[in-house]
Amino acid sequence: MTGVGWLAVDVESVDRVLSTTRSVRRRLDFERPVEPEVIEACIDIATQAPTGLDRESWRFLVVTDPAKKRGVADLYRKSFEGMAERWAELAETLDLPQPPGERSTHRALAERLQDLPVLILVCAVGEPVRDDPVLEVSFYGSIFPAAWSLMLALRARGLGSTWTTLLLRERDATAKLLGIPEGVTQTVLLPVAYTKGANLRPARRKPAAQVAFWNEWGCPRQ
Repeated sequence: MTGVGWLAVDVESVDRVLSTTRSVRRRLDFERPVEPEVIEACIDIATQAPTGLDRESWRFLVVTDPAKKRGVADLYRKSFEGMAERWAELAETLDLPQPPGERSTHRALAERLQDLPVLILVCAVGEPVRDDPVLEVSFYGSIFPAAWSLMLALRARGLGSTWTTLLLRERDATAKLLGIPEGVTQTVLLPVAYTKGANLRPARRKPAAQVAFWNEWGCPRQ
């Protein structure tokens, strides 16, 4: 335990959740229901996230109705196929990895999206100011921390999720399907289920020495 101000923090547990919250697209329990109380508890945690605009603009649209989930899944698959084609076009020019193949976890998620117990669409009241980078970044910077905190809270309770923005290609149809009013910005979709045999562990990432500069771009720590 480490003291931070008046709060005693179990750093090891916190670090474990932070370093093992992965995108889970397979090894999900499609049959086990997710209790609404658990989802609401996680959202309560998420709304403690920092916000740059000093207002609670976040909204969480929790989709559990089978017909609504099927509708979202159909739109998601439409976007997935369109994005796969677009990705293939850009792969070489932008040095991107190859688009998801037939056996990829991305495609597996798309095929079974409607079977997941819960889909959570993270939205924000208002719209970003596109011609002002400060306000635009502040807008998204006031919603993405909450979405990430939601993923962490889900992970801590044995639930898997994945961060996906593919549904945004069909945002107008999604708004119509789910009754989202004008002036509300859709951001991240989090498909949610209890994990089933998933071995979540830290990913291989470049160390800080390779990705962090000190005092000037390109300068390592002395």
